[in-house]
Order: sequence, then C-alpha cells, then structure tokens
Amino acid sequence: MNTKTFVIAGLVGGVVDWLLGWLFYGILFADTFPQPQEGTNAMLFITLGCFAFGFFISYIYNKWAQITTLAGGAKAGAIIGLFMGLITILFGMANQAQIDYERYGIELIISIIMATVVGAVVGFINGKVK
Repeated sequence: MNTKTFVIAGLVGGVVDWLLGWLFYGILFADTFPQPQEGTNAMLFITLGCFAFGFFISYIYNKWAQITTLAGGAKAGAIIGLFMGLITILFGMANQAQIDYERYGIELIISIIMATVVGAVVGFINGKVK
C-alpha cells in the first residue's frame, strides 16, 4: 500500500464527505433530519466521522481492491454506501418506537449517493497520485 496515496485520498475523501453531508443534511434535507445543537461537540464528531469514512474508503481501495479509476471507485462506493446505510438504518429502526420509513428511505439514498461520490474521488486520486 502506498502511504502517500492513502493519506491524500483519505483526506480528500473526508473533505468531500463533509461537504456532501453539509449539502444534504444541512441544506437540502435540513427539515427532515435533526440539526446539531449549538454549544456541543457535534460538529467535531461529524467532521471526525467524515474523515474516518474517507480513510476507510481509501484503505479499502489502496490495500485490498487496488481501485484506481473514477468509475471503479464510484461502483465500489455505491455498494459500500448501500450496505453501510442499511446497517445504520436497521440499527436505528431497532431503537425507534415509531418508524418513519420515508426518512429512512431518504437516508439510504443519501448514503448511497455520498459514498458513490467519495468512492469516485478516492478512486480517481488513487490513479493520479503516485
């Protein structure tokens, strides 16, 4: 595994994930999903989670899958987003007395889109950085 590629792709993937999260959860669907409370560490943890996801995708692509193209990264990202979204949603549903299927459906679609874009970017960077 090329450490330089892993780090650069992970950082860029984290930034892209954060920006997409801001777009989807902070702007487009702000009324659908709860917003972080002011005065908490929520934004810190959201940011750290975004970078963890960027490095997770970068590690998989660099260490195991050798994904080095935009298209390959997007395809793998979509699959990862589907399963990660399902895992999160199903565990979330387990803790809800009232299940809002529409909100969870939106969340799954957002998860797939975000992981597809992050995966595409990471795959692209893997092919360009040597």
